[in-house]
Amino acid sequence: MSRPSLNLQEFSRNQLERLAHIDFRLYFLGQLRRLDLQERFGIAPAAATRDIALYKDLAPSNIVFEGSDKSYGASGTFVPKFEHCPLRVLTMLSQGFGDGVGNAIGAMVPCDLPAPLSLPKLPILAAMTRAINLAQTLRVTYCSHNSGTTMRDIVPLALVNSGVRWHVRVFDRKSQQFRDFVLTRITEVRPLPDNTILGHERLNHDLQWNRIIELKLVPHPQNSRAELAQLDYQLDKGALEVRVRASNAGYILRHWSVDCSPDHSLRGREYVLWLPDSLALYDAESAVVAPGYVRPALDNGVPVFRAASE
Repeated sequence: MSRPSLNLQEFSRNQLERLAHIDFRLYFLGQLRRLDLQERFGIAPAAATRDIALYKDLAPSNIVFEGSDKSYGASGTFVPKFEHCPLRVLTMLSQGFGDGVGNAIGAMVPCDLPAPLSLPKLPILAAMTRAINLAQTLRVTYCSHNSGTTMRDIVPLALVNSGVRWHVRVFDRKSQQFRDFVLTRITEVRPLPDNTILGHERLNHDLQWNRIIELKLVPHPQNSRAELAQLDYQLDKGALEVRVRASNAGYILRHWSVDCSPDHSLRGREYVLWLPDSLALYDAESAVVAPGYVRPALDNGVPVFRAASE
């Protein structure tokens, strides 16, 4: 007989993780075996049986027993009992579950993903994340477009994903500025003997990082099928409103292939969205890499954009 009024607060964290996994497999794969729980969590068969029984008490109308192969399936009236983040779901389905030992188990359904072309070396990444977490300073050898290979004393502050490669947000003592260093271009790292971080070197003094820009994106005027943008991006009243850091805005807009030209002059099917208010990017240092972006002219000290045809 089912337990009455069973709720999630009754369970330990470990139990919740296993129950959520049952929910996940039924929802997205339509099948659950006792062995799935044993292999995923390293538990005994009896413990896996208890977890399945608990889930049946929690959501009796979600799960049906398939006697032919002693597995369980999702019912036709399945309603998930846990919230599943779409990004995490896609990661799990395409790459499996990584437990920190060896490699992940692999894709759970057939998937084809672009190969990552730019991944940092783990010793470099680990040095950066340790420094961020422990508030440490580092001396690095860095190769840049403008300066070539130089030695820099930096204060690592945050990781940044540009959509193409990983950066570390730092205070660069050579330039006395906050900057993004591409992780793959750091070749050597060693701690500085003095870990003193001055007030102006901390993340709360990074104006570009702390400035949040609100962007309103609309279907690109050249696209005759505006409903595609509606489907792709779930536009609200014909627009997509996003909030981004000034330090990363240009990278994000480039990754999303948003036409940022003032007169929507970029052509190509990749430009599904357009930024009609280019002035929103004014004074954002990363804007230089946004597709089609041009710096505004000044009219009596006021920034204004002029179409390329003028």
